[in-house]
Amino acid sequence: MIKREQYLTQIRPFIRTDLIKVIIGIRRSGKSTLMKQIMEELRAEGIKNNQIIYLNFEDYRIKDYKDKDKLYDYLEVNVLNDVKTYVFLDEIQEVESFEQVVNSLHATKDVDIYLTGSNSKMLSGEYATLLTGRYKSFKVFPFSYKELLEYHQNKDQKEVFKEFIKYGGFPVIQGFDTEDQKRSILMDLYDSIVIKDIVQRHNISGIDALDKYISYLLNTVSSTFSAKNIINYFRNEGRVISKETLYNYISHAKEVLLIYSAKRYDLKGKKLLTTNEKYFVNDQGLRATRFNNENDIEKILENIVFFELLRRGYEVTIGNIGDKEIDFIAVRNTQKIYIQVTYLMETLKTREREFGSLNMIKDQYPKYVLSLDEVDFSQQGIQHKNIIDFLLE
Repeated sequence: MIKREQYLTQIRPFIRTDLIKVIIGIRRSGKSTLMKQIMEELRAEGIKNNQIIYLNFEDYRIKDYKDKDKLYDYLEVNVLNDVKTYVFLDEIQEVESFEQVVNSLHATKDVDIYLTGSNSKMLSGEYATLLTGRYKSFKVFPFSYKELLEYHQNKDQKEVFKEFIKYGGFPVIQGFDTEDQKRSILMDLYDSIVIKDIVQRHNISGIDALDKYISYLLNTVSSTFSAKNIINYFRNEGRVISKETLYNYISHAKEVLLIYSAKRYDLKGKKLLTTNEKYFVNDQGLRATRFNNENDIEKILENIVFFELLRRGYEVTIGNIGDKEIDFIAVRNTQKIYIQVTYLMETLKTREREFGSLNMIKDQYPKYVLSLDEVDFSQQGIQHKNIIDFLLE
């Protein structure tokens, strides 16, 4: 277990405040461990064990507390009356109408509340309405490359990066060495996300069609999305899928945080476009259950950079300027950066393509080209960086 300092640094300023802390992340991304690290820090500061309540709703032993009334009764009894109680509710989306319990507890008790969930919609609907302005959310992802190096301190940087490309950063696979072991765990994780979180939650009968569609998304990660192309692909496979079903599948996959989308921004027209967005998979290890990531290195590098930008708190879009594409436009507060991602720039043609798109942008925000080259190709104010160096910043 490594200390997830990147997330703890974000959360610490909100400890003991009246805001409910909501930690959102895909299954097995390390949310429970992060919660336990917060609890460890509280104990180190002198908070007593009876002031801390921790419930993990994936633990079968507490299945009765998935009933909101029984959960409320339990908390009512165990929250202390004379001192602040710290309440940690892990995978809270397993409790139907949990927001009613949390809202009542927050309104009537001296509590500091922390929630985790693996569903993006837990911050929408009734919950968001009840707690408007009363919560702070944090996004958690599987290990970054930098965290993997901390975990695998005895391994070479390039060896760890190669493993990161092939198997991703899920903490659960890091203690295993063989390819079979890692793939088996990743396949089980993929099945739990697709079968349990999507199929069961939405009562989907066409499991095979859903699985085939998600496989298509994984295969075309970092590519421009086209509903027409996907429908044609299914038709060529002898299957019929409606546009409505297709968009439902996309919504479900986003809901369980399996995929993220990046909208396209027209730099000349200065507006977001409603078409041609791109999809990225939360961790390339999930793609490895179906495809060889090393064979699609360009796609995987772009996927890695996209999620690294999200980890750093950027809002990310893809861009176009005329007939040229900008891989990423990343904005954080008043900062903006433009990024192109490619594998290698050995040829002049490749360098002209990657730098040419950025050269068309006339503002003064920083512009970067990222690749695995070890030669510095920086030119005309555009900085070239090695991707590994970028990930370690």
